[in-house]
Amino acid sequence: MTTRIKDVAKEAGVSTATVSHVINDTKFVSDEVKLKVEEAMKRLQYIPNMVARSLRSRKSNTIGLIVPIKTNDNSNNFFLSVANGIEEVLSKNGYHLLVSNSHEDPIEEIERIKMFNTQRIDGLIIAPTSGITRESCGLFGHYPIVFFDRRPEGVPGDWVLVDGMKSAYRGVSALIEKGHRKIGFIAGRMDIPTSNDRFNGYRKALEDYGIGFNEDYIRIGDLNGASGYEMTKELISQEVITAVFVANNAMSLGAVKYLKDNHYDIPGDIALIGFDDYEWTGIVNPPLSVIRQPSCEVGRRAAEIMLKRIKRSDSICQGHLLEAELIVRGSF
Repeated sequence: MTTRIKDVAKEAGVSTATVSHVINDTKFVSDEVKLKVEEAMKRLQYIPNMVARSLRSRKSNTIGLIVPIKTNDNSNNFFLSVANGIEEVLSKNGYHLLVSNSHEDPIEEIERIKMFNTQRIDGLIIAPTSGITRESCGLFGHYPIVFFDRRPEGVPGDWVLVDGMKSAYRGVSALIEKGHRKIGFIAGRMDIPTSNDRFNGYRKALEDYGIGFNEDYIRIGDLNGASGYEMTKELISQEVITAVFVANNAMSLGAVKYLKDNHYDIPGDIALIGFDDYEWTGIVNPPLSVIRQPSCEVGRRAAEIMLKRIKRSDSICQGHLLEAELIVRGSF
């Protein structure tokens, strides 16, 4: 026998209207009454008709997520952790998550956004490529947007970022305080805001410690391990440096591989700090010192902001800046 909404109401000792308000979140219901209804639903194994609910409320209870993971790029660990944080919050609040990948390609990103525009999503959480600009505003549908990891200039939307400038500043300062003055910097493309922020943190640390900036110590490549390998090779073979700060995880892996392949002692010959704390960073010899980003918390915060935005679409856009942590191991 099919359980109906009036059966839940009878079991909970409330009206069918109250059960409907709890299911559809259409009117305030006290936590005590809400708990009674939810427990009654569990006991009776009542599952709300989500399609009918969507048609009545004009909501799909679905949030889109676009991540920029390139093929063979180990940054997917960061974005998967963010996605886990998002889904953790959304599932507790009756929402579903649809995930798509732009592959760090602005053209593909546009196609992913257009696809979501046809899905009647309630909101979009996105780590944008450099292709999202002020002129892109008309591309999005009539739903709230939360940017994470990167924030495009001039595009309205809430955002959650890790403070890249402060993170790099902390790492470079630690190297300086160990006595290093000739510190190399390796990063991916500077049109990605995270790379630019970390570069600014590097420069600021040098400035505050009275160390002159040397452009020859900078290497900018692609966001992958092969580029990190080549940039490290080029930097070390051409410049007399004693330490390197690598501004992303994929290139950090390449840097470690180059130093190992060429029998450099870490940190005796070259001290090294990388970015993001993945499993491999703790098991290499010596373990790599890193900047650890609170990736799961980025996801949780983005989802919480999205849910608030859905309820109050008229409120002012908000930004949230989270701090990273320097994990000191044996590489400097």
